Amino acid sequence: PSVTPALPEQLEDMSSQHPGLTGLQNLENTCYMNAVLQCLCSLTPLVQYFLSGRWNTALHEETGESATAFGCLISDMWLGEFDYVSPEAFHSVFGKRYPAFSRRTQHDAQEFLICVLDDLHEAFKEVRPSQGRHSSDAGASTGSGSGTSIITKLFEGQLSYGIRCLKCKALADRPESFTVLSLPIPSTTVCSLQDCLECFFQPDTLTRNNQIHCYWCGGNQDATVKASITKAPQIIIFHLKRYSLSGHRRKLSTTVCYPFRDLDLSPYSTVSCNKAEYSLCAVVVSFAFPAFIGNALPHGADEACVGLDFMYDLYFNVCFVVCLLLPAMDIVQYQYVTEGERSNFPFFPNIPILKECTPGT
Repeated sequence: PSVTPALPEQLEDMSSQHPGLTGLQNLENTCYMNAVLQCLCSLTPLVQYFLSGRWNTALHEETGESATAFGCLISDMWLGEFDYVSPEAFHSVFGKRYPAFSRRTQHDAQEFLICVLDDLHEAFKEVRPSQGRHSSDAGASTGSGSGTSIITKLFEGQLSYGIRCLKCKALADRPESFTVLSLPIPSTTVCSLQDCLECFFQPDTLTRNNQIHCYWCGGNQDATVKASITKAPQIIIFHLKRYSLSGHRRKLSTTVCYPFRDLDLSPYSTVSCNKAEYSLCAVVVSFAFPAFIGNALPHGADEACVGLDFMYDLYFNVCFVVCLLLPAMDIVQYQYVTEGERSNFPFFPNIPILKECTPGT
């Protein structure tokens, strides 16, 4: 059956009552960009940083053109004056620094996210000459290797890899920073985010070409390696590895369920790490009609099982999940809309939709 779109005045009324509830105009095939920007523009600590004007004093003008455009975009989305705004100005200046994204064609949402975080870090970083940074296959490091910024303060966490020689049993720790954790997906039909975390943090054995050089033994030896979180970031981003490289490259369509609140990372953290429980902030999913492969949109649901009955011919997969550390005073609480309220969301008839609500309701 056909669905009647919401009237323009209804959309305008919604955006004025709920600042930040503002759409982004699609610039041809830039849905990947819009989905990521919507997620970033809904993170309370980041939004507060820009709306308060603090970013102006930290900005490096020589590298801050796209960061300025990002700040203007956040302001436009949170003024509550428009039902949608155009990200064209941001897209234009961002494309100058990252030419790969200058064309209005499809791109990987996670790669775009990493570039945006790197760009914002470069624009706001405070450089400390003696400070070093590490990068890791586990995640994406922000920036050029030095300095702190609003991005590192909000998104950067720390891992420690415990490496034990299987011959002499000597143990060494290797610290690495991350802003995105790329999690493997188990080879099952349905799994949970916790299952993905278990796969990432399970011990691994290094043999053959992956042996370590043991200082104590004086040669290459087999070893075990296990990662632990030593510093939990305020906002943690999980990227789900949808492509399997075993044998031949193929996309995994595994349904991944994720919690809306109380995501506990203490089983994967060291004793010295503060208790880390997170609440869901945003989810980016990729979906495609057979003729339009590779679209993306932000989404959220309590214990959402991505792969729900969205449309019979729609492919629907989580790209990455953004969670905010608890306790946090500024977390917006949500509840599902009632059937009578679904007329305000005509384009998503079968997906659980959340709305802002008063705590305790």
